[in-house]
Amino acid sequence: MIQALKNISKKPLFVIDKEIPITKYIPISIASSNKDLTFDVASSDEWEVYINNYLKENDKEVAFGGYLETRDIYNRSEYFNKQSKENQRNIHLGIDLWCDANTAVLAVLDGEIHSFKNNTNHGDYGPTIILKHTADNCVFYSLYGHLSEDSLNNLSVGDKVLQGEKIAMLGDNSINGDYAPHLHFQLIIDMEGNLGDYPGVSSIKTLDFYKNNCPNPNLLLKLPNEV
Repeated sequence: MIQALKNISKKPLFVIDKEIPITKYIPISIASSNKDLTFDVASSDEWEVYINNYLKENDKEVAFGGYLETRDIYNRSEYFNKQSKENQRNIHLGIDLWCDANTAVLAVLDGEIHSFKNNTNHGDYGPTIILKHTADNCVFYSLYGHLSEDSLNNLSVGDKVLQGEKIAMLGDNSINGDYAPHLHFQLIIDMEGNLGDYPGVSSIKTLDFYKNNCPNPNLLLKLPNEV
């Protein structure tokens, strides 16, 4: 499956506004090990200031990264940290693309609506859409989290979508799980019966399974110098 995903495209595939060129993307780390994160990581407002300043200082429009990154940001939410340390979910399974609220979100490939849901736990995805794809007779899924509430209007399971088609808009912190605006983009091989939701963060205990079931989204996005 890894090779099949890698072979789908030799060029970068877009999941946000195509009018933003790849030259305006920059890697970012929000890992626990990043000593620049001196602000209150529990505050979505302070995160937004940090992200916006980072983009402005580097003359970029999108900051991206985070696959298999260990993060402290989830410690603020009982949804993630109510378990023992061994089972604590703090390893990120997708790539985040940090940019402005209301940025257009695009289907990474042709597919259909698998499911959608507003995941309203604090620190969760908020409005989420999952697409089903088939390539080289292999079925897999792409998840788009932290969307606007209106993005879920007028959707139906089974609706066909085309690569590059606008499927949603990014939400702000009032609806997206209380984060600075960004897209959580994740690939999934087996949905395990989930609808409109799938774990986007793993514990160290379950990481081997999730690394296999959620391959690196950069196999499709092909973003340079991913953190």
